Amino acid sequence: MVDIEKPINTKALFLGPKSENYDFFRQMLLFLMDDHAEWRRYFHPNDAPIVSDGEKGQKDFLDTLQKTREALVDLAGQLQESSTPWFSPRYLGHMNTDTLMAANLGYMLTVLYNPNNCAYEGSPATTALEIQVGRQLATLMGYDPQRCWGHITSGGTVANYEAVWLARNLASIPFAIRACKPELVDGLSDWQLANRSTAQILDLMDRAKESGVFEEMREQTVRGKGMAGANLGAIIVPQSKHYSWTKAADIFGIGQDNLYSVPVRENYRMDINALKARIDSLITGKKPILAVVAVVGTTEEGAVDEVHEIVKLRERYAEEGVAFYLHIDAAYGGYARALFLDEENRFIPFEGFHTICIDSKDTGNDWLNRDVYEAFKAMPKADSITVDPHKLGYVPYAAGAFLAADRRMIDVISYFAAYVFDKSDDNPMLLGSYIIEGSKAGAAAAAVWMAHRVVPLNRSGYGAIIRASIEGAYRFYTSLQNATPIEVGGKRFEVLPLTCPDSNIVDYAFHEIGNPSLKEMNALNQYLYERCSYKSGPLYTNDFITSKTSLTVEEYGEAPLSFIKRFGFDPSEWERHGSVVVLRSCVLTPYLVNNTTYKTYWNTFLKAMEDAIADRQRSQ
Repeated sequence: MVDIEKPINTKALFLGPKSENYDFFRQMLLFLMDDHAEWRRYFHPNDAPIVSDGEKGQKDFLDTLQKTREALVDLAGQLQESSTPWFSPRYLGHMNTDTLMAANLGYMLTVLYNPNNCAYEGSPATTALEIQVGRQLATLMGYDPQRCWGHITSGGTVANYEAVWLARNLASIPFAIRACKPELVDGLSDWQLANRSTAQILDLMDRAKESGVFEEMREQTVRGKGMAGANLGAIIVPQSKHYSWTKAADIFGIGQDNLYSVPVRENYRMDINALKARIDSLITGKKPILAVVAVVGTTEEGAVDEVHEIVKLRERYAEEGVAFYLHIDAAYGGYARALFLDEENRFIPFEGFHTICIDSKDTGNDWLNRDVYEAFKAMPKADSITVDPHKLGYVPYAAGAFLAADRRMIDVISYFAAYVFDKSDDNPMLLGSYIIEGSKAGAAAAAVWMAHRVVPLNRSGYGAIIRASIEGAYRFYTSLQNATPIEVGGKRFEVLPLTCPDSNIVDYAFHEIGNPSLKEMNALNQYLYERCSYKSGPLYTNDFITSKTSLTVEEYGEAPLSFIKRFGFDPSEWERHGSVVVLRSCVLTPYLVNNTTYKTYWNTFLKAMEDAIADRQRSQ
């Protein structure tokens, strides 16, 4: 890691909205190309060149090079015409933004060296990097670096799949042990076998190893016998879940009927009382609970579930003989835990946190609230965590990560492909045997390693970047709260934020004052989205770019009702339509923390919205 005494300047980390750091970035690109070329030249330097100078002057050789040049120019043109300008503060849409120069350079350099991060034999450098960054991320989440396990995935979806894979296989182990070594679970009922904690199951697995029945036991688990007849229980998720959980229930044979959603409250966090009621109902019906999933940074609102309260519930139920696997889907919000860690990796006390880590005097916001703080603090209590470096880690796609508290879990899912792996090789870095994806590029791991090498995983590093983005989000939220109505064509249009954000995602909606129709408000915000997105044509010419989402009764229950009431709508409008369209701005850019810069882009936003409303008025 870098010297913590040297401050991190966030403006020196990115290429910049106007390519302000182009000279440095170009120098580094030239360095990586020159360095790699020399590496090739000096591999057995006495070997004769394969491509001679004479061949390089031949017409077909030159024509082939020209094809490459033309293809690259063509691709550049297509990318320039249709790509999204993530790098600009004019873009406040999805979870995309400018990426760290260090990560980009690491990615590009590694592509030249290693196309496959599957087995240590083929990728000794990048596989080691992946193991290293997995441990770094696990440590960021509060896990013991000597006991944890972590690796890079293609994204949060695959990491969530691995959580279900692990939880499913773990839950079947006590029953598998009863089938092959019953004395190890003597006296335990089916209900008791279905309610072993993760630690208890892993201890049972160790005893199976000591008894010499480990492989026989694995053959008796669902990985060997399949899901037919298995009653492993329910997976409980909040209504705000990512769609990957529905997919996972399907892919791993859990069945979507065993996926139970818990309502969210008006702050779009999981309702803890409703979670307890759901668990009690399942217990009464003698249905085991396979896993509970909490979300730290929901996709649509950036909400942070109250992990600490879920942990308390789990501990309380454990005393009653009920256990379940706990996973945190922190694909979006996981890196924000760096805000809470000092340079010695200690979790910063809540008292005085604002003065140490958050400069909120200009925005007047009340972040951080106690529940968000306690949620991040409790994350090490989870069995596993999903986090995406390609989101708040500011690393290029594709780079997710799966993290487990206890590396013994590897044995629950490990496989050895005969054509790649030597079973006699006692090498813990055989990634392909432990993960879903198998072969993959080593560049993602290198990009994350480079990012962590330059930007420490604490308040001084990533905390500084994320702090700036949160400050920008709260400026935006506060401005929306205090915005005066826009007057267009004799009509007045107000804008209200959905809720005080837990992180840096701000949802909001425009409404014509006095309009009693929710359908009309939805149409207005749909139009604004289309004017400020790819729907209006090439994004490069848009004055402001955002995204949108629809909060439906099917997905969110009654949580959005309080929002539409703030516009003066009768509740019957919600009953009639059951959906509200909101604009969604993910404020990942670190540049809106500056007063002058923020005012410039806030005015840009207001003008873009006023122009769009005026165009809609003219078209009606």
